Amino acid sequence: CLDLPKKTFMKRIVNLTPDQFKVYEQMKKQALAILNGKMITTANALTQLMRLQQITCGHFKADDGTTQELKSNRLDELIDVLGEIEGKVVIWAHWQSDVRQIIKAIVEEFGPDSFVDYYGLTPQEDRQDNIRKFQNGPDCRFLIGTPQTGGYGITLTKANTVVYFSNGYDLEKRLQSEDRAHRIGQKKKVTYVDLIAEGTVDEKIVEALRSKINIASEVMGEQLKEWI
Repeated sequence: CLDLPKKTFMKRIVNLTPDQFKVYEQMKKQALAILNGKMITTANALTQLMRLQQITCGHFKADDGTTQELKSNRLDELIDVLGEIEGKVVIWAHWQSDVRQIIKAIVEEFGPDSFVDYYGLTPQEDRQDNIRKFQNGPDCRFLIGTPQTGGYGITLTKANTVVYFSNGYDLEKRLQSEDRAHRIGQKKKVTYVDLIAEGTVDEKIVEALRSKINIASEVMGEQLKEWI
């Protein structure tokens, strides 16, 4: 048993904009109509949850397959959180489109030298260099990435704050991404901040992950329908 500092968990509530609320309610009705009256598989229910969760993050996939952006308070809340924190911060997001939006906001607020990224579009040859810059560079405050890409095997112990802009459903990816900062070499307690749109699927997903429930394999389709 490693004698590591403790983990602390916090929530920051993000209010949906009127545009988000309108689209969320429309998509919620549509999701329930799709799921009602037929055998609900976990995969079908997760697809509907994902569509709703995307709306809480400020984007959704339209019927023609294009991604449409929605006015959202989430980036503003993230910037407020970062303004309250001293030191280095790891920012995880579930979707690549979230990462791109976060990068844009960070550059505008803190400058182009304040961050490195670590996600699917980060070139392989840049990844180790980005970790070194984050761990050792005095000007690099933020690492922005996805748990799918950056959640395994890398060391980010210079950060003692980890912000989840958005979450997926896979418990292992969540726990592994938490432990990039909470591992040998970490001297301070690590604070985890989840951005949550209250009264939405966002809330249910974070509650399940914090209770160490693997949503994709442990929560049945009928239960997931109730989350909607």
